[in-house]
Amino acid sequence: MKADIHSFESMAALDGDGIRYAVFFTGCPLRCAYCHNPDTWHKSGNFWESSDLVKKIKRYKTYFVKGGGVTFSGGEPLLNAPFINACGESLKAEGINYAVDTSGSVPLTDDVKKALLGADLVILDLKFYNEEDYSKYTKGTFRNFIEIGKFCSDNDVRLWLRTVIVPGVNDNEKSIDSYAEFAKQFKFEKYELLAFHTMGFFKYENLEIENPLKDTPALEHTRLDELQQHLNDRLK
Repeated sequence: MKADIHSFESMAALDGDGIRYAVFFTGCPLRCAYCHNPDTWHKSGNFWESSDLVKKIKRYKTYFVKGGGVTFSGGEPLLNAPFINACGESLKAEGINYAVDTSGSVPLTDDVKKALLGADLVILDLKFYNEEDYSKYTKGTFRNFIEIGKFCSDNDVRLWLRTVIVPGVNDNEKSIDSYAEFAKQFKFEKYELLAFHTMGFFKYENLEIENPLKDTPALEHTRLDELQQHLNDRLK
């Protein structure tokens, strides 16, 4: 079984527990206004067999201490759920766990369910708390996200939530209150806010595609800390 893979990161420290080997797939059904990896939207032609990928990952097994392992990301990794399932079975036979970093933007098929149930951790990108803004800023289907979040919660899959905070879009306490209330329908370990940044702007220029937020500044980290504290208080 093959999948198109954009890139790898061998010592990822922010994509789950411990040191991770991150695999970034190409392809995504969303077109988020604040996407910092538009270069993953389309196929790269860099196809890998699942067995070859597992062999590559095994070389890093000694680094997977204190909960470390593999993180499948993207793009949208669950577009490749059958491939993840094939890798997952081989990885678990080697004592290597995997996490899935997903936008929850795909239909909840049997293959997707299996990939989620097999994961040691699911990192779910909670982009917006209502259908109107979700559609406006991502061009995606809000229902898919809710179904995946509830499936993880109902089946006791370890779940982390993350939200990118964009100046002029959702960088205010009222929005954070709405995120907190919406998130209460899910069973999660933690909810982390991430700062919008401009480091990927050059990719839009290189690909000659429109950047909807080209005039938007990066979020100040002091403001991110304030909003994270506000969220934490609302979730108590």
